[in-house]
Amino acid sequence: MYNRILEKKIENEFFSWKIIMLLGARQVGKTTLMENILWSRYKNSEILSLNGDYNEDKEVLSSGDMKKLDLYVEDKKIIFVDEAQKIENIWNTLKILIDKYKNRKQILVTGSSSINLLDLTSEPLTGRKIVHIMYPISCEEIKKTYDIRYLDQNLNTLLVYGSYPEVLNVRTISDKIKILKELSNSSLYRDILEFQQIRNSFVLMKLLKLLALQIWKEVSINELATNLGIDTKTVNKYIDLLEKSFIIFSLAPYFTNKRKELNKSKKIYFYDLWIRNAVINDFNDIENRRDVWDLWENFLIIERMKYNSYYDNFLSSYFWKNYNQQEIDYIEDYNSKLYAYEIKWGKKKVKLPQSFAKTYQNANFELVNKQNYLNFVLGRDI
Repeated sequence: MYNRILEKKIENEFFSWKIIMLLGARQVGKTTLMENILWSRYKNSEILSLNGDYNEDKEVLSSGDMKKLDLYVEDKKIIFVDEAQKIENIWNTLKILIDKYKNRKQILVTGSSSINLLDLTSEPLTGRKIVHIMYPISCEEIKKTYDIRYLDQNLNTLLVYGSYPEVLNVRTISDKIKILKELSNSSLYRDILEFQQIRNSFVLMKLLKLLALQIWKEVSINELATNLGIDTKTVNKYIDLLEKSFIIFSLAPYFTNKRKELNKSKKIYFYDLWIRNAVINDFNDIENRRDVWDLWENFLIIERMKYNSYYDNFLSSYFWKNYNQQEIDYIEDYNSKLYAYEIKWGKKKVKLPQSFAKTYQNANFELVNKQNYLNFVLGRDI
C-alpha cells in the first residue's frame, strides 16, 4: 500500500459539513483511499456505500425520492457515493442531502470524470463542496513508501509504464504490459464513449495518437481537424472530454499582450505515460527509444502538477515561445513572480533566451535534468 498524500488531508476535512469530492482517472486509487479512511474509523453499520455502477443505487440517487433516500441514510454517519458521474441528476440529489443532513452526516463522492460533476455541480453546490484531484502515484509517494534510491533506480520504468498503483505493484515487465493492455481495453475511455454518445471511437483514438506523437509541440486544432476529417468544433469537443476524463491536460502559452509572443496554440500532455505509450503501442525500453525527451518532459511536468495540486500551491503553468522560435519548456507564475524551467534529458547547458530575459527581468531560470530532477518534482525549490 502506498502512503497517499491526500489521505491525511481528507481525514482532517471530515465533518467540516461539506461534501468531499475526490476526482481522478479510473484505477488511480480513489475508492481504495476512501475505504481505507472509512473502514479504519467507522463501523460498517455507520456507512452507507452507494455506487454509480449499480442500477439499484443509480435509481435511488437519481429519483429525487427523499422518502426512499431517508430510509437509506437515516441511521448512517457516512454517505459514500462511488463513480458519481454516472448518476443522472446527482448534483441535485447531493444538494438535497447536504442541505437536509448538514451538521449530521458526512457525504463523500468519487468520480472518474469531471463530466456531470464539476461542470454541473458548480452552481447547486457552491460553498457546499471540497474538491480534490487524485493522480497516479507521485514521486513523493514512491519516496515515502520506499526511498529516493528506489525512485532513481526505477526512473526509466516510470517513463515507459507509468505509475498506476496496480502497475507499480507488479515486478515483471510482462505483467505490467498485461495490466496496461487490460486497462486500455476495458476502462480508459469508458466514460467518454458511454456517457457522451461518441459513436466514432476510431476518430477519438486517432486524435489521441496524433496528440501522443507531438507532446512537446504546439497543437494546431486546424491541422488536427484536417487530418481527422472533422471540423474544429468537434476536435475541441473531443479534447475537452479527454481533459475532463483525466487522460490529457494542456499548457497554454505565456504572454502579456506582447506582439512577438504566440498566444493561439497549446501543448498537450498525458496524465500518465502508460496511456501515451499504449496509444502509440510502444513499450520499448528507454535505451531503444527516440522519444525519450518527449517522455521526460511529460513526466516532469505531470509530477510537478501533482506536487502543486496536493500542497495547494495556487499558481498558473505555461510554456513560452516567440516568433523567433525561442522557447522555454515550462513556466510557473507563482505569487506574481515567474519561474522558468528548461527541461533536458542530458547534462547539456542552456541559457535563458535573451528576449525572455529582457522582457521578464525578474524571472528565475533553472535547468532541470536527470541530475537535479528530484528537487523539481519534490517541490524543493518552492
